Amino acid sequence: MACDITAGRVRPCKDSLGGNKLVYLFNAVEDPFTILAGEATAINVLVTEAFKYELEGDGNILDQSMPSDRNTFSKVNTQTITLVLKVPDAATNAEFNLLVAGFTQAVMVDRNGNHYAVGIDDFIDWTVVPNTGGAKADLNGYTLTGLATVKDLAPILDAATVTALEALVV
Repeated sequence: MACDITAGRVRPCKDSLGGNKLVYLFNAVEDPFTILAGEATAINVLVTEAFKYELEGDGNILDQSMPSDRNTFSKVNTQTITLVLKVPDAATNAEFNLLVAGFTQAVMVDRNGNHYAVGIDDFIDWTVVPNTGGAKADLNGYTLTGLATVKDLAPILDAATVTALEALVV
């Protein structure tokens, strides 16, 4: 049967870090990556620019949840990106107005250097919450939540595709 599992997994070393350090956002295109066995092996030539956001702190998360449904014989992966960006300004406000109105996809980079392609089937819908905080030590910035529903877990970019993506950063 085509959906039978085919491999196990050995225990990994205890050398992994949680969290994320970068996110690349780009305007959505159909099939932004060539995907082979869970790995993005090439970037679509229609992706012509990407925008890099450096992430600080522990609130930057990529969460994926992929339940299957025996009644409908389906599965869907809900991808949720949470970004916490400090210090609001007028230019960022204008950019986030476009982000919420447009259609984007993303590559989230974890602290281990893995690059996850997010929203590659139906794009990412964003909610932006600017907040000035109440106490002097509260966040004065933005909390962004991106939501995408896709067929499979986020593919991880191979080294050549990472290099190609980084060459597109504006």
